[in-house]
Amino acid sequence: MTKNIAIITGVQDEADAFRRHHASTRLDSPLGEIRQLDHGGKQVTILCSGIGKVHAGAAALYMHSHFQPDLFLVIGTAGHVSNQQGDCFYLHESLQADYGTLEKFGEHDGFTHYNAGAWPIGPADWSPFRAHPMPEALTLPQARIATADCFVKCPERSGYLRDVLKADLVDMETAAVAQIAAKLDLPWAGIKAVTDGANNDSSGDFHANLEAAAKRAADAAAEFLTLI
Repeated sequence: MTKNIAIITGVQDEADAFRRHHASTRLDSPLGEIRQLDHGGKQVTILCSGIGKVHAGAAALYMHSHFQPDLFLVIGTAGHVSNQQGDCFYLHESLQADYGTLEKFGEHDGFTHYNAGAWPIGPADWSPFRAHPMPEALTLPQARIATADCFVKCPERSGYLRDVLKADLVDMETAAVAQIAAKLDLPWAGIKAVTDGANNDSSGDFHANLEAAAKRAADAAAEFLTLI
């Protein structure tokens, strides 16, 4: 039974949006302040460790070591790169968009993708990390998210993520948490709301929409936790 949840975010606004006014206990950690609270009969531990895959992976390992979660949950915001309708999504799949080989050899000129951690040699060979199944009652649209250590505000890159990796969203944390979860044989889930279109307007759109999008994701995450 899933009773102990570790929530990981990249931006503090995303962490603060989850049950903002609920009674909680605050703890210090090397990766940032940790907030613990009860929700729906579950112990929830929330950590914003900072933006990017290294921070997210470190957060997952720290939470596993200190709090023994039954499930990792990534919440927050993302850029939208596909035509999938919606402004808040359940992440049923994730993958690392920047793991592979950059090469120019013969007729090949570009990036070859591989599973995160695999030898980046030979034909492309990758598959996404699969999330904990979404409860039917949640009724969010489902999306594949691509994770990379760059903030995407380039329409051409967005198109590449959509057309080559079949991604709907892009962020900087989820697939790193999913990779750690796979190594630890633990389930993971993700809920992300859209701030921008991963295009030339993304910097301004992200800041303008961050608070509202973080709240959408946090509210959906609270509902998700009552259903599992």
